Amino acid sequence: MRRILYLIHRWTGIAMCALMALWFVSGMVMLFVGYPKLTPAERLASLPPLAAGCCIEPAQALARSPDPAQVTAVILTSIGGRPHYQLVGQGGRSLQVDAATGAPMPRPDARAALAAASMFKPGTPGRYIGLVEEDRWTRSRSLNPHRPLHVVELGDADATRVYVSSTTGQVVLDAPRAERLWNFAGSWLHWLYMLRQQNTDPVWTWTLIGLAALGVLSAATGMVNGVQRWRFRGRYKSGARTPYREFAMRWHHLLGLMFGLVLCTWVFSGLMSMNPLGVFNAAGAKPDAGAMEGASPAALRLPQPVAQVLALLYAQSFAPHEVEWRVLAGEPFIVARDGDNHTRIVRAAGDGIAVTAQWPQAQLAAHAHRLLPYPVHAVAWLTRADAYYYQRGDASMYGGNERRLPALRVVFDDPGHTWAYIDAGTGQLALSLDRTQRVGRWLFNFLHSWDLPALLAPAQGRAREVVLVLLSLGGLLLSATAVVIALRRLGRLRSRTAPGQAP
Repeated sequence: MRRILYLIHRWTGIAMCALMALWFVSGMVMLFVGYPKLTPAERLASLPPLAAGCCIEPAQALARSPDPAQVTAVILTSIGGRPHYQLVGQGGRSLQVDAATGAPMPRPDARAALAAASMFKPGTPGRYIGLVEEDRWTRSRSLNPHRPLHVVELGDADATRVYVSSTTGQVVLDAPRAERLWNFAGSWLHWLYMLRQQNTDPVWTWTLIGLAALGVLSAATGMVNGVQRWRFRGRYKSGARTPYREFAMRWHHLLGLMFGLVLCTWVFSGLMSMNPLGVFNAAGAKPDAGAMEGASPAALRLPQPVAQVLALLYAQSFAPHEVEWRVLAGEPFIVARDGDNHTRIVRAAGDGIAVTAQWPQAQLAAHAHRLLPYPVHAVAWLTRADAYYYQRGDASMYGGNERRLPALRVVFDDPGHTWAYIDAGTGQLALSLDRTQRVGRWLFNFLHSWDLPALLAPAQGRAREVVLVLLSLGGLLLSATAVVIALRRLGRLRSRTAPGQAP
């Protein structure tokens, strides 16, 4: 059995050592430079404030929809520097209506893409490149409702490339040149995107799963071999506790004892990130946000004119860049966002309306049970992040997710023991996880990036990154010694099987 384990480690190590070294290098890059994305704060900062007298009423915009009953969200925003209503339907597709004239916006063309890019970076010349369905920087499935994408190269100091939706005419992604170049050594390399041929690619998925599984086997057998060959009591004839005298073998053994567990957990958690065979899919019914809302904003809205709503927000020293009509348990309200992605709630108050920073805890708790047809086991008001609801930095693949505080955590007594989080600043369901998904959070997110809220807190500074880089360097050295040993082994094998030599 020891010999079998040794041979498994030898040949899986030969197959995987170079890729593991590249995974450590690209992982360190990803700590500081994430895959290109447009965060909500970046998007809102690029929009102009909405003028109080800018717009027609939402009902007039909805009259332009071929099927208002299918509209799930009504949003007043800016496209190309002009206010527009977005009427969002099923699947994320939307109709854009000019908020000044009421005319439906035509499908965005090259000129509209250039106008959107110039508003995103005012005063910067743009060069239209063309349409792409998907390229190496637009793999995210969140972009699917916007494909194909218009590509515009900006002439700013960062040589920013922006991608404009062909359905909404808005910038949906920005990728400065430095970010793109670093990503060749970061996310693009880490996820082997050079092997991915399309948006949904099962061949790429199963290739990554297979390579990660092979890496786990190599690391696990290496740990067993390393421990078995270490003399905890006594020493070898050389006087050392390791049997290896040759430099690369000796240090591979020592580094394996020091960093083998790190290597094993990181490769294993990388395997878990691919959700093999759907092991972390939600097992039961998901929370129904529509049931908590109780009505569509297309059918139920505050009666006050939009000009009055905007004027009231300005009177409260809040400059809205975007407003959205929403419903909670049959009560219509408005979520307003400024250029920093701060929010305000506009609700009915007596015969008029009032602006508040958030929904009251008691009111959210009273309606949260509508999310699932099961009893509520527990309710908690979060003013600090917990182990599942927390904000990641912009470099993280989750950097674009909003995890605003305070939030209401609702634990249901359903078969999946679902936890739901409602954002008090928007009144909307922000996150839900059943028991299986929470296990996946620990086996992937925690093991792979050590993303406990305590370690992500600003008070910790760069301590987490420093530790992760040091451990990554140890894993890189371990993989590098494996590369040296593998090349030597393959060289000997080649010389034995050279022409004229006995195999």
